[in-house]
Amino acid sequence: MLTPLLLILAQAAPAPAPADPATAQRVEKLLSASPVIDGHNDLPWEIRKNHDAKVEALDLTKDTSKLPIPLQTDIPRLRKGHVGAQFWSVWITADNLGPRAVEMTLEEIDIVKRFVAANPGAFEMAGSAADIRRIEKSGKIASLMGVEGGHQIDGRLSVLRRYYDLGVRYMTLTHTSSLPWADASTDEPRSGGLSPFGKQVVAEMNRIGMIVDISHVSDATMAAVLSVTKAPVMASHSSARALDNAPRNIPDDLLAKIGANGGVVMVNFYPSFVSQAWRDWDKARTDYAKSVGASAEVYGPNAAAPVLAWEASHPEPVVTSATIADHVEHIAKVAGHAHIGLGSDYDGINGTAPRDMTGVDGYPALFAELARRGWSDADLAGLARGNILRVMEKVEAVAKSMAGMPPVDATDRP
Repeated sequence: MLTPLLLILAQAAPAPAPADPATAQRVEKLLSASPVIDGHNDLPWEIRKNHDAKVEALDLTKDTSKLPIPLQTDIPRLRKGHVGAQFWSVWITADNLGPRAVEMTLEEIDIVKRFVAANPGAFEMAGSAADIRRIEKSGKIASLMGVEGGHQIDGRLSVLRRYYDLGVRYMTLTHTSSLPWADASTDEPRSGGLSPFGKQVVAEMNRIGMIVDISHVSDATMAAVLSVTKAPVMASHSSARALDNAPRNIPDDLLAKIGANGGVVMVNFYPSFVSQAWRDWDKARTDYAKSVGASAEVYGPNAAAPVLAWEASHPEPVVTSATIADHVEHIAKVAGHAHIGLGSDYDGINGTAPRDMTGVDGYPALFAELARRGWSDADLAGLARGNILRVMEKVEAVAKSMAGMPPVDATDRP
């Protein structure tokens, strides 16, 4: 539960003032030259879950926030937000295992390729840093994919390789559940970090040029990855644990090691991962909903009536672009300005978001806030895209250096 003082402070936090004309002009110029590369967006699953995977029936050229079940992503808002490239998450729930997990992942990949093909004036598939640069110059949004959980390869490195062939450029080693070969941050450990097979997964990802994503994994798994990888890693959508004590967030000692590895931490926008006050409020909200047999899954005016009544006397703490900026600055201080990026998690956070960054048009608010705090154009450009592009190029270079090595044959497949 929130303490009375914490609740008062959280509710009183004002939204940042709109950027002054000079700052707004500076941000517009900067993001036009250095469009945002976002590390994580869950639109494919939302299309599957709420639109029956009927991609062509969903018009992404219109404002999807007006749909009966609103989305946070559409082409007009991506343009307004200066998004130049997006890693689309081809996530499936962690309870889908075995061959079915592979089938579902292929279906998710199909969804991405279909909405890209349905909007050829806006999107183009990309597979490399050079592709991103070329596609951005054409005025389109480069589209890449990330598999969000090692359960999706069903313990087969052959499946990992074929995902790469289909355009997947990172894999999150676990989602919410631990695997026999890697531990999740939100589950009991099974491997104590990485099993021998888990180390083979990392080695094969290095060999083929797939980025190792350490969001969702346990601290022990993260440390193990950093000790064996030959290439920089990414945390596609994670924030700083020092500011919000979520297991999914990264502690300072590991932030520093990611910086030393040359990797990048892409800050998540989910209020529960950036605001301790919001996280505490959400736990109290969920506990109340459970006590009265109501669902806590839906936020906003469509929430269950008992939950709305509870919220009337327990107002939601304010989360804004300033909250996100706090995490960006903390990670930059610990890991270095060259090791920070953005991984919003839009359309994977139940419609929640910072109040002035409710969808993919919200990035300029964050850049304006950081500009007000004294960030240089060079550091802002690195945050927007330069840092993740450097990681991609290094991952590609490591793969090139390993091109003569044969595929890894798993010796202890779980």
